[in-house]
Amino acid sequence: MEQNVLSISQINEYIRSRMDADPLLAAVAVRGEISNYKLYPSGHHYFTLKDEQSALRCVMFKGNAYRLRFRPENGMKIVAFGKISVFPRDGAYQLYCTNLTVDGIGDLHIAFEQLKKKLSAEGLFDEAHKKPIPKYPNMIGIVTSAAGAALHDMLRILKKRYPLSAVRLIPVRVQGAEAPAEIASAIYYANRYKLADVLIVGRGGGSIEDLWAFNEEIVAHAIYDSEIPVISAVGHEPDVTISDYVADLRAATPSNAAELAVPDQYALRQTLDGIFATMAGVLNRQIQAGRTHLKALSAGSALQSPLAYIDHRRKALELLTNKLNAQYQVAINIKKQRYLMQTAKLDAMSPLKVLTRGYSMTRAADGTVIRSVEQIKQDMPIQVTLSDGSFEAVVKNALKNKE
Repeated sequence: MEQNVLSISQINEYIRSRMDADPLLAAVAVRGEISNYKLYPSGHHYFTLKDEQSALRCVMFKGNAYRLRFRPENGMKIVAFGKISVFPRDGAYQLYCTNLTVDGIGDLHIAFEQLKKKLSAEGLFDEAHKKPIPKYPNMIGIVTSAAGAALHDMLRILKKRYPLSAVRLIPVRVQGAEAPAEIASAIYYANRYKLADVLIVGRGGGSIEDLWAFNEEIVAHAIYDSEIPVISAVGHEPDVTISDYVADLRAATPSNAAELAVPDQYALRQTLDGIFATMAGVLNRQIQAGRTHLKALSAGSALQSPLAYIDHRRKALELLTNKLNAQYQVAINIKKQRYLMQTAKLDAMSPLKVLTRGYSMTRAADGTVIRSVEQIKQDMPIQVTLSDGSFEAVVKNALKNKE
C-alpha cells in the first residue's frame, strides 16, 4: 500500500485547522509571567508567558494592543485572553492575545502607577512649577460637565462666598473615550483667549473607570502647560487622580474647589470691619491729641497776655546777649594773652637784640651777609649795620685769625 507523503506546509496547516476547530483553544485565558517582551515599530507586541515548568509564545497585534490601558513589562504577572493557533511558517503554536489584564491587581491601577512614575520623572509634579491661586479672582472658569450635580454645587458655593466673581462654564464630557481630548482642548482654549483668572477642572465622584479621563496623559500635559492657575476637583476626598498631582492646587471635592477658588465674603466683611475700627481708633486718638495740644497752647502766656510774653522773651534775650558778650570778652582776653606771649618770644629771638649789645652785621654790596674774612677782598665796599643805624665802608685789609 502506497503511503501518502505530505509537505511541511500541509502538516502545519492541518495542525492549525485542528487547533482552530477546538473550542477550548479558540477562547482561552492563560496566567503567567511576561518575559522577552518586545514592542516593534509596527505596533505589534511579542513576548513569552512562563510559569515554573513551561513557556508559551504570545503575540498581540496593534489593533488589540491599542486598547491596553497599561504597558506590559518583563516580570509582570498577567492573565492573557485569546486563542491558540499555529503560525504555519515556523510550525510553532502561540497565543494570539486579544486582551491582557494584570493578575491580582486591576490594569487601571497599574496604568495609573506607570503614568504617575513617568510624569513625575518628567517634572510635571514639581512644586517649583505650581502657580499661586489669585486671592480675588474676577473671572472663574469651570471645565466640567454642564449636566453634572458638581457644577450646581460649585455655582451655589461661589455665589454665596464671593458674588463679585463672574463664572464662565466651558462644558466638556468628563467620561468616555472622547472625554480626555475634550478636557485638554478646553484648558488650551481657556488659555488661548484668557477666559479666566483661575480654572476649576473636575467632576463629581464615581468609580475609577468613571474618573479615568483625569488620569490621561493628554489632560496632565494640558494642566501643566496652562498659564492660568488650575484647581483639580475630581471625585470625592479619597479619590486621587493624575490631575491632582499636576494641578497648582488639589481640592478634595468640587465643592471644596469652589471654596478654595474665592474668599469668604463674610470673613472679608469682618476683616474690613476690623480695619475700619482700627482706623477710626487711630483718628480719634489723633483728634484727641490735637485737642489737648490746642488747649495747652490756648492756656499759655503768649495767648493770655501777649505783652507780658514779649517782655519775658525780651529779658531772656538780654540775658542771652550779656552771656554772649561775657564769653566774647573772655575769648578776646585769652587770644590777647597768647598774642603777647608769642610777641615776646619773637622779640627775644630778634637779631636786633644782639646788635644792642655792641655787635654789628656786615653785608656785601649785593646784601649777602659776610660771615668769614674769606668772603672779603681788598677795596671791597661793605655795609655795616649797628643797633641805631648803619654806615658804608671800603675794606683796606682783611686779617684772618691765627690758628
